[in-house]
Amino acid sequence: MPAVVRTEFPFAVETIDPLWIVLADGTRIAVTLWRPRTQGKVPVVVEMVPYRRRDGTVARDTDIHPWLAGHGIACARIDIRGSGDSDGDLADEYLPREQEDACEIIAHLAARTWCNGNVGMTGISWGGFNALQVAARRPPALKAIITNCATDDRYADDIHYMGGALLTEQEMWSNFMLVKKAMAPDPQIVGDAWRAMWLSRLEATRSLSEIWLEHQRRNDYWRQGSVCEDHAAIECAVMAVCGWEDSYSNFVPRLLEHLPGPKLGIVGPWSHAYPCRGAPGPLIGYLQEALRWWRYWLCGEDTGIMDEPLYRVWITGEERPQPFYLPDHAGSWAAEDQWPSPRIERRALHLNATRLSSEPEPGATLSVCSPATAGRDCGRWGGYGGSCPDMPIDQRREDGLALCFDTAPFDDDVTLLGAPELDLLVSVDQPHVNFAARLCDVYPDGTSALMTYGVLNLSHRDSHEHPTPCPVGTPFRVRLKLNDFARTVPKGHRIRLALANQHWPILWPQPKLSTLSVASGDSTVMLPIRPPSPRDRDVRFEPAETAPPVPTTTLDDGFDRRIVTDDVGSAVQTIALSSDHGRRRYDDRAITVSSANSDTMSIRVDDPLSAKLVTEYRWAIASDDADTEATAVTELTADETHFNLSWRLEARDRGKLVHNASATRRIRRDFA
Repeated sequence: MPAVVRTEFPFAVETIDPLWIVLADGTRIAVTLWRPRTQGKVPVVVEMVPYRRRDGTVARDTDIHPWLAGHGIACARIDIRGSGDSDGDLADEYLPREQEDACEIIAHLAARTWCNGNVGMTGISWGGFNALQVAARRPPALKAIITNCATDDRYADDIHYMGGALLTEQEMWSNFMLVKKAMAPDPQIVGDAWRAMWLSRLEATRSLSEIWLEHQRRNDYWRQGSVCEDHAAIECAVMAVCGWEDSYSNFVPRLLEHLPGPKLGIVGPWSHAYPCRGAPGPLIGYLQEALRWWRYWLCGEDTGIMDEPLYRVWITGEERPQPFYLPDHAGSWAAEDQWPSPRIERRALHLNATRLSSEPEPGATLSVCSPATAGRDCGRWGGYGGSCPDMPIDQRREDGLALCFDTAPFDDDVTLLGAPELDLLVSVDQPHVNFAARLCDVYPDGTSALMTYGVLNLSHRDSHEHPTPCPVGTPFRVRLKLNDFARTVPKGHRIRLALANQHWPILWPQPKLSTLSVASGDSTVMLPIRPPSPRDRDVRFEPAETAPPVPTTTLDDGFDRRIVTDDVGSAVQTIALSSDHGRRRYDDRAITVSSANSDTMSIRVDDPLSAKLVTEYRWAIASDDADTEATAVTELTADETHFNLSWRLEARDRGKLVHNASATRRIRRDFA
């Protein structure tokens, strides 16, 4: 069910745009402030992201922040340094400078005469990251945060690397950021200075992949901004929220386990979106939960929020795999008062021949050599929901390219909640191997639904800081924790563990095909079996609500496509993703925007070195006397020793080329 649009609120709302905050070094930061009209003092919640508050995130901002302001919580949406209408240069993600700016902004807002001195911080993705990072700096006025779809470990769970293997999503993301950084400030806000600011910004823009590919192992670059380095540094209250269809969901149970202070976690069925706007559903009254949280921690009201279970979690029910889910996932809510939960049984199953069983049965060594195209049907690393066809489909093709172990059909329903763990004795015939493990729900008719997975660059088997080549021909142990998940496997279904040594196009492949061997009877998978709880019945959320949307006229509709082609003659498989986000006018500010992107990934079935990614993004914005457009194209290939990265950026004003930049880089492969 879609969110209810609320039009009446306890407080009238004043919108101030722009509100300028001048930092100590003279940098002007652009802010949109929504403030309740009241004589009393109110707290303020800060969101800081680089995605342009006027024309980038305006739809979601308008859904959320005025709703909270209408209930007595001021909200400040910040264009971080070098983005949107703010001064400066956005040199990279999550820099210390960004966190320092946030602390200064928090102190500034807390000191306003209308503020009660208490500040919260929130955000999704980038804004969820920096909320955690700023909380670890302990600015005095920051009393609580809500972090959505984020991570406490930039190397383990962000868009760059997974299990020590390179994610192709990194280059798609860097290309998107090329365009984001290349767009002009809004002349309606900064006046005639917009062109000089724009040209200065363009001259400073380069592909961030040049930086990220230089750091292929977990070093100080990734430790900076990873609050898992010292969870105890975060003393303020933390609510962590995510959805199972998002790639960041592991951070919620990790924070619940490791944060020493007040905390709550919610994981639902959603993708990379707020739970009042996301898909698939069901949606929840996320803003009502946020309001209870902010009133408790910023206003001192006992709203009952801290009486809720520590961990409220969606248990996915029986449903066939689909490329996207509309409107809702099957399932129900559950509750745990502790995490890790002492109620959950860790059940060990042994890999015996082709079976998963409770007792070891030593037998033959089993081997697999997955083709370079294995992984095609496993979906996208980052799920964006809606009609985007990026979810995993039936895994039977993938299972046929892997080494599979099945349980017997279950005599009763079995619910799993948590992270399965593998302990395997393996051997390989190459020093560099990517390993992928999938856990599937297998239906009586053979349909195979992906429940969770994990990957590991086997050179990182002992350390992400100090990888070493695999010992060729000598058995060694591999321990791998798969992604957290929650699902009920129905009576009559089986669980399948599928092991492969390719995971394209999610992972960039190692230089050579390899053979992976597993010793039958000497390896286990640990499953997290959850019994029902009486507390499950107590999980209730109000219906989803939002504020009235920003007035918008749709000028052109968009579309999302995923097309897979197999050229039998050349043995090349091509996956083409394309999204046209349409063209629309934000009527209240007379801004017209349009954007589109395409990602093309090709590989030859027998040659990992043939892998090629070409990603393109275009974005156009017309506001006042600026009619600007930026297009970026990034290409990645590799040989046995180096990555070959090339990028090109073009910027136009009213169709005339005003900036053209490009670069080609050869970056040595460091076990990736």
